[in-house]
Amino acid sequence: MDIHKYIFSEVKDLKDFSTKEVIEEAKKKLKKSRKKISELQDTMYAEGKYSVLICMQGMDTAGKDSLIREVFKDVNARGVVVHSFKVPTSIELKHDFLWRHYIALPAKGKIGVFNRTHYENVLVTRVHPEYVFAENIPTIKSLDDLTDEFYHNRMERINQFEKHITDNGTIILKFFLNVSKEEQKNRLLSRLNIQEKNWKFSEGDLEERKLWDKYQDCYKDLLRRTSTGYAPWYVIPADDKPTAQYIVAKTLQEELEKYNFKEPILPQKVLDQIHEFKEQLNNE
Repeated sequence: MDIHKYIFSEVKDLKDFSTKEVIEEAKKKLKKSRKKISELQDTMYAEGKYSVLICMQGMDTAGKDSLIREVFKDVNARGVVVHSFKVPTSIELKHDFLWRHYIALPAKGKIGVFNRTHYENVLVTRVHPEYVFAENIPTIKSLDDLTDEFYHNRMERINQFEKHITDNGTIILKFFLNVSKEEQKNRLLSRLNIQEKNWKFSEGDLEERKLWDKYQDCYKDLLRRTSTGYAPWYVIPADDKPTAQYIVAKTLQEELEKYNFKEPILPQKVLDQIHEFKEQLNNE
């Protein structure tokens, strides 16, 4: 599989990417990839030089939760931390818009998953600009102040944030789960038709669906402005969940394999005494 075809670049448009792709035996292939991811994470943890940040974005029902569950099922529970960012708390609103994301970054050796990310600050707030007022920014006095320039400036701050953390050993992979409007409709209906899924449904889902075109325009802009060589966006066809899950897992696997993680070697003094240590234990 050529994972590079999913990378978004300035010469591409969101319409260039399909929402539907079906890979044969995707579930079987996923099991192999996630086992390898687990092994790579173990070695990365032992080496202690790098961390991984996975950013997951997508429209409602795109399958972010189930993808995270399936891709990281075999990773040591202490090796992966998932953060689902909701509406900012009162404490978070007293800081700049990146603060709560910065303090949630993964430690070296670990994989951090942002389920919805710092990009909500140039996505949801762009569709609903009134949300920005809660941040109490001195220069923002009315909706007229929330121009394209304001959001583009934030995108540049995000690029700088991501460059800073990559320079310090964080590997960033960003995935946009590209689901079609028709498939979203089917998944919302599923939540209504299947009693066990009723709890997932919210009236707000329908209100946000009415803003589909506006969200798509915002995604196009942020993908174009924030897909970089050090933190690329991958546009993943998400209408078929097993395929989307496998593509993400395979992309993560291949990216981690590039780093050739090595387990640390014991100091020579300890190596010289290994035989002695074995004898001590065997003679207890």
